Amino acid sequence: MNFKLIKDISISLLLARWKQTLVAAIGVTFSITMFIALLSFMSGLNTMLDSLIINRTAHVRLYNEIQPSKQQPIDLSKQFGKDHNFIRSVKPKDERLEIYNAGAIMNALKSDTRVSGTAPKITAQVFYNIGTIDLTGVINGIDVEAENKLFTFNDYVTTGNYIDLKNVPNSIILGKAAADKMLAKIGDVIQVTTPRGERMPLKVVGYFQSGLQELDKVQSYTSLNTAQKLLGVSGSYITDIQVKLKDINIAPQLAKEYRQLFNLEALDIQTANSQFETGSFIRTLISYAVGITLLIVAGFGIYNILNMMIYEKMDSIAILKATGFSGADVNRIFLTIALSIGVFGGILGLIFGFGVSALIDQVPFVTASLPTIKTYPVDYNPKFYIIGILFLIVTTYFAGYFPSRKASKIDPVIIIRGK
Repeated sequence: MNFKLIKDISISLLLARWKQTLVAAIGVTFSITMFIALLSFMSGLNTMLDSLIINRTAHVRLYNEIQPSKQQPIDLSKQFGKDHNFIRSVKPKDERLEIYNAGAIMNALKSDTRVSGTAPKITAQVFYNIGTIDLTGVINGIDVEAENKLFTFNDYVTTGNYIDLKNVPNSIILGKAAADKMLAKIGDVIQVTTPRGERMPLKVVGYFQSGLQELDKVQSYTSLNTAQKLLGVSGSYITDIQVKLKDINIAPQLAKEYRQLFNLEALDIQTANSQFETGSFIRTLISYAVGITLLIVAGFGIYNILNMMIYEKMDSIAILKATGFSGADVNRIFLTIALSIGVFGGILGLIFGFGVSALIDQVPFVTASLPTIKTYPVDYNPKFYIIGILFLIVTTYFAGYFPSRKASKIDPVIIIRGK
């Protein structure tokens, strides 16, 4: 059969019910537009939230866990050694926090081709003292340049310059929320006290905001040397080794490997943020579910249009079959109608979807807790457009298949006799 003739007949039938055709095409366009805009926005939101964690979190963190001594005096007793003992007289020691041979471990990590970089760190509980105000907090001693290289530390320093931690002796960068609570301004000197009673004056050279206000209320940063002086420890004292990998997906595997190799606790980013990753997955799943539901609804619209068209055009279908059109030809006509509506509406939907995403991307998003974010996040990933148009073609094909199959089985003799 001549495909040009089939195309011409399909166009004639579409134009004969142009209002219904337009409504169906608008439904398809709306569905694709919302599908693209919704997924682009939700994916952008997930990427933004993930970056808050991933950019500031080591892929693998090596540290020493505080644990009671495994060898307790009562365990050495022949009389009670095999009994269940709940008395522990040898308590954990502070020096167990230190990673011994940290330099050798970091050199070994740097030679690992799977590692993109390492950064030493000291984490300690402290009290911030300014005037009559005392706040509990956590001070992080960092290698300033390594921290910025691996974790873009400078992006989160909203006031001041991160390099001042290296250039200004005895300096500190406070979390903005902590600084606000202490009324600490740039240039002020605050007293920082350790649980052991060591006290040291530190000059405030900047504020940082991580995007997590509860974290910013307690966290602060200083240089490794300053943290070591504050704690009264040697220049080799380190409590954490932060490892960044070339492939984040192998973090759980490498954490197990490093745990055995270095006899340290190793925490991978997936385990540390498992609840957060679950939330991202659920948000993405909901977005796809809503988007696909919209496309299916659009498919039902096309299905209804074709069903009504078949009932109204019974005579025309009978005449076509009586003049030599086969059932397969009639099938092709109505499939062409369905796919024409789907493709036309789908192309418009892709264009409008991109336009709506671009509009969302321009809407200002200003919040003190996320200083690096200026507009609502949008992900222009091409896969959303490919998935949308492919699923739409499949949906419209099946929406047209069942009515066209019914039309192809119409017996022209019965229709003509019925008249």
